[in-house]
Amino acid sequence: MENGVSSFNKFIHELPMDSDTSSMDYSSTEEDGDGMYPPTPSSQCSRMSRASTFSRNRGHSTGWTIFLFSWILFPLRFLLGIPIRFFRLFYIRRSTASPRGSHQNSPLHTFKKIHSLRDHVIHRTTDRRRGVIEDLHLAIEVFIEVIFDFFHKAAHFLLSPSEVLKAICRWFLSWTSGNEDIHGGVSDTSIPAATLGEDDPAPTETKTTLHNSLNTDARTCQDVITELGYPYEAIHVITSDGYVLLLERIPRRDSRKAVYLQHGILDSSMGWVSNGVVGSPAFAAYDQGYDVFLGNLRGLVSREHIEKEISSQKYWRYSINEHGTEDIPAMIEKIHQVKSAELKISQPDLEEETNDDQHYKLCAISHSLGGAAMLMYVITSRIEEKSHRLSRLILMSPAGFHHDSSLVFTAFEYMFLPLAPILACFVPAFYIPTRFFRMLLNKLARDFHNYPAVGGVVQTLMSYVVGGDSSNWVGVIGLPHYNMNDMPGVSFYVAHHLAQMKRARRFRMYDYGSASANMDAYGFPEPLDLGENYGFIDIPVDLVAGKKDNVIRPSMVRKHYKLMKEACVEVSYTEFEYAHLDFTFSHHEELLAYVMSRLLLVEPAQKQLRNEKSLRLKRKGQTKF
Repeated sequence: MENGVSSFNKFIHELPMDSDTSSMDYSSTEEDGDGMYPPTPSSQCSRMSRASTFSRNRGHSTGWTIFLFSWILFPLRFLLGIPIRFFRLFYIRRSTASPRGSHQNSPLHTFKKIHSLRDHVIHRTTDRRRGVIEDLHLAIEVFIEVIFDFFHKAAHFLLSPSEVLKAICRWFLSWTSGNEDIHGGVSDTSIPAATLGEDDPAPTETKTTLHNSLNTDARTCQDVITELGYPYEAIHVITSDGYVLLLERIPRRDSRKAVYLQHGILDSSMGWVSNGVVGSPAFAAYDQGYDVFLGNLRGLVSREHIEKEISSQKYWRYSINEHGTEDIPAMIEKIHQVKSAELKISQPDLEEETNDDQHYKLCAISHSLGGAAMLMYVITSRIEEKSHRLSRLILMSPAGFHHDSSLVFTAFEYMFLPLAPILACFVPAFYIPTRFFRMLLNKLARDFHNYPAVGGVVQTLMSYVVGGDSSNWVGVIGLPHYNMNDMPGVSFYVAHHLAQMKRARRFRMYDYGSASANMDAYGFPEPLDLGENYGFIDIPVDLVAGKKDNVIRPSMVRKHYKLMKEACVEVSYTEFEYAHLDFTFSHHEELLAYVMSRLLLVEPAQKQLRNEKSLRLKRKGQTKF
């Protein structure tokens, strides 16, 4: 009931007007002078305002009579209220979105209107949200946007008092005279606009998604890859301890050269594709003919496990050991199964594999923590006399040695290690558990780009924490893989493992705290020192350091290089003017050129197969190699 007029009667009075105005055409010359130009949005609103005023006066003249009948027919009015308001909203939107300028209907226009009505109903039916959970989700996101908008306007008004007076005046004027347009069904929140120069200048309305309006990014690695026109495949890998990992792929099924890319701490496979076609290692390798595999270590907030109701304490109970002895072996073995099966199908003339050869060459590129886990995988595999399937390692700023670090990391070490037994009972991991706060962090990081001063302050603080690292930390947090749907986390025991290595000044496996516990895990009272076992590395290794990297300083990468040289490993060392995050999140042509040049040093599988055949012939002739 508005101004004594029921919703049903008001709908009946306004329906003819809406129907007439919705059928107007731009070609009319009845009201527009020479008829050469279409009416402007203001002229359209003025016509509808006059029609609205006329309808309102008619409503006032019969208001009391309708008021009495509306109360008598209250139950019927209540039942019909919802569908009537729905159709009324539809006709209002229809009238505001349709061109005006003629009061004459044509059969062709009526036919088009019927088809547009059908399309509109189908669109609303298929695009409609379903269920209470979706409603709550939307309400939370809108609530966040309202809060940000409130503080933004409050700060603006505080700095500009004159704007406050203007806003008050506009509100007062709209309250006294703007009700006429509102009651007539006119809304100025969405004004259609026609594009000049088009053959059919039909008004179109720009559509924006909810994530765009909230300035958030919820894309996945699959979205980024497919949007750029590359093929994509998702492979689910189950480790021996029940973790479900996502191995993503940009497939070249008939290629005999493959590359496996492994991310670092607080990262995911998104880091290898986030710079687009030109600046991403994954796309560069694919364009050079490689079958590309992107690994994801356990530790994503999605917490996928074969045990569906696994607790947080149980899920996050792992260290770097599990990355190197469970995650990477499971994914590389999956790659081997997939590649072997596909090559047998595409190239049936291939001979049967033995334990010492394979029909493709697999190289690995790793960053930060992924480099430490990859070294652990190769060494432990060779100690156990297993094949690691790899032909070359490219390690960019690998973790493992950390005693030369910033003052902040040193203070963290001295505070964290004594409190670790207590914190382990209450803090299973360092992550953002709820979707709401993940979206909030993502929005904050992306909004910082709109406020350079605030973003500069945050960038300065982050650089100070990591010791002057010049990486774009604010930009990284705003990238798609730090989104509301999923976000990498750090297990408490991974952080504890890093602190242990920093304290011991050695690259070794996790120390369980007692000789008996270490005996159960390793068969020795002390954890395995990986740096002392670099002699088990039987493939070429390329080490890359960043001169501006203060997370893992060049001196720590040179420590890896020195020990590998002493162990007679075929190793190279290179430095770039990079910070820690620049290896994956920044576009550097020289880095991509260097990485591809190292990959090309691996002998192609076709030539290697010829050598293997000659070796088999020699073995058959009992000739020693």
